Amino acid sequence: PIYSGILAETEANMGHVTASDGVELYFEESGAGIPVIFIHEYAGDHRSWEPQVRYFSRRYRCITYNARGYPPSDVPENPAAYGQDMARTDALAILDHLGIDKAHIVGLSMGGFAALHFGFYHADRAHSLVVAGCGYGAEPDKRAQFKTEANATADGIERDTMAVYGRVYGTGPARVQYQNKDPRGFNEFMDQLCEHSTLGSANTMRGVQASRPSLYDLQDQMRKLVVPTLIVNGDEDDPCLAPGMMMKSLIQSSAHVVLPRTGHATNLEEPALFNMFLDNFFHQVEAGKWALRDPRSITSSILSDTT
Repeated sequence: PIYSGILAETEANMGHVTASDGVELYFEESGAGIPVIFIHEYAGDHRSWEPQVRYFSRRYRCITYNARGYPPSDVPENPAAYGQDMARTDALAILDHLGIDKAHIVGLSMGGFAALHFGFYHADRAHSLVVAGCGYGAEPDKRAQFKTEANATADGIERDTMAVYGRVYGTGPARVQYQNKDPRGFNEFMDQLCEHSTLGSANTMRGVQASRPSLYDLQDQMRKLVVPTLIVNGDEDDPCLAPGMMMKSLIQSSAHVVLPRTGHATNLEEPALFNMFLDNFFHQVEAGKWALRDPRSITSSILSDTT
């Protein structure tokens, strides 16, 4: 009876949510308390947040889910069913289904873009935003190159299948840091990546990655954003560093954390540091201690406005 009760409770904490266009999204939840929703990166899925769920579910209600295109969520065949707006509204659908009024919104990379856009459009539903590893292809002089490379990647996935091409994608220049630090964890990440749907991965690469607006075209929205925001980068995740600094300079409610000798998947590569910074951030927000940036700190002067 004890074991059957535990099993029943576990089964009750997972299920599917119907998005606004009818796509079914798989989710899991653990723990109780203030809700935290984790939005995964392109190369991840709900399992990628396990180091965070194990830590934060002791005090928070943690929700993870698979984006559309990532089984056991639905894999729409039409590429038009994928996009930045869908990524944002899918996160909202999860919260609505679970009856959650507000949550901490945590996203990495593709999920970081979704978290940022969530803050633009649904600020009243967010206690805070964590925007990690966000910026690939955002810089104006990199837009054309990124779109070309993203579409070529989608072509490669369709040609070779994700089981094969995932081995190529997963060893990019901002992934080798994880491989060098934690081969066991990296191998698990790689195995999970190669399990992803070929169709879903290709459609996501074209519909979300290659087609999303540049962060540099969203600067007006950033200036207006007052939701407490934590920007997280690895210092060897080169494509995200300048966009991260740009976001910090424009979002008056933001702080910027840069993890040393770290690549793209900051939450997996340095889980203890990642969790520590988020934990402190959440506590400050919940205590009402996360203020907007002091305007006196924003000046064109190097030493003092009195010089």
